[in-house]
Amino acid sequence: MSNERTALVLGATGGVGGEIARQLQAAGWKVTALKRGSPGPAASSNQIAWIAGDAFARTDVVSAAQGASVIVHAVNPPGYRNWSQLVLPMMDNSLAAATATGATVVLPGTVYNYGPDAFPVLREDSPQHPRTRKGAIRVQMEQRLQAFAQRGGRALVVRAGDFFGPGARNNWFSQGLVQPGSPVTTIRNPGRIGVGHAWSYLPDVARTVVELLAKGSALEPFATFHMAGHHDEDGMQMAAAIRSVVARRMGTEPRIASFPWWAIPLAAPFNTSLREMLEMRYLWQQTVRLDNTRLVAALGREPHTALEEAIEATLQGLGCLVPVAGAVSTAA
Repeated sequence: MSNERTALVLGATGGVGGEIARQLQAAGWKVTALKRGSPGPAASSNQIAWIAGDAFARTDVVSAAQGASVIVHAVNPPGYRNWSQLVLPMMDNSLAAATATGATVVLPGTVYNYGPDAFPVLREDSPQHPRTRKGAIRVQMEQRLQAFAQRGGRALVVRAGDFFGPGARNNWFSQGLVQPGSPVTTIRNPGRIGVGHAWSYLPDVARTVVELLAKGSALEPFATFHMAGHHDEDGMQMAAAIRSVVARRMGTEPRIASFPWWAIPLAAPFNTSLREMLEMRYLWQQTVRLDNTRLVAALGREPHTALEEAIEATLQGLGCLVPVAGAVSTAA
């Protein structure tokens, strides 16, 4: 029998899982996090209980889930390698643990599930015809969650646009627009003028998960919700807001340049992340917006941090708000 307000977070060392773990703990949940190898110093750095274990090992996941009422499945293969061989078995491990304990499974969802036939506005019932291998696997993950719910389990999917946030590094913001650990002198914008794009600030996503979990059995057994997040209306708002924050904080105004899509095919064969970027280019070529009507109906509003506040916290966390050597201030 699972205990109320006890959660196991898989992927807590990553940006998404880490933020959800922190906010669950701050909301009064008892949080356990699985970590490969020795938990190390992180075990004493906060009130999250770190235990040694591997999401690839079913016995480790089932053991760690004992007493949990929620399992947050926010784990990915290291370096996003071998997705097709590893992702679904990890999901099956979480489902086995949830079956054994009666826990609700939470999955942070993505827009990769959808193809252009569902654009420009994505709703919870939009058709899922993905264009990529990664998207197809994401669809299968959610199908397994739905089948789990039909067998008597409970699952929650919170879908959002491209993530950005202080602890998130494997995303478009930190791998495309700016360079972590370096001052922002150039912002490389993957989008096109006039093409809208969906972004989501990780602390808002985590807060939404926490608030939806508080609804408990009032949610459907297989509950899916979309977050509107920060919608870049014209494909330039995110880049312009980054420039504004840097100018205000550092007194220098970075230039905005086009992302070098032309160079990606040359290096993609040798780099997994670049291959993923190239596959997802279609999401930058057409407007993508998420409809949050169902979420607002459930919570009364969507947790939302002002864009420049969110960007400033993200740049600070990435180590990008540092002076540029030899720069001349443009601030008034």
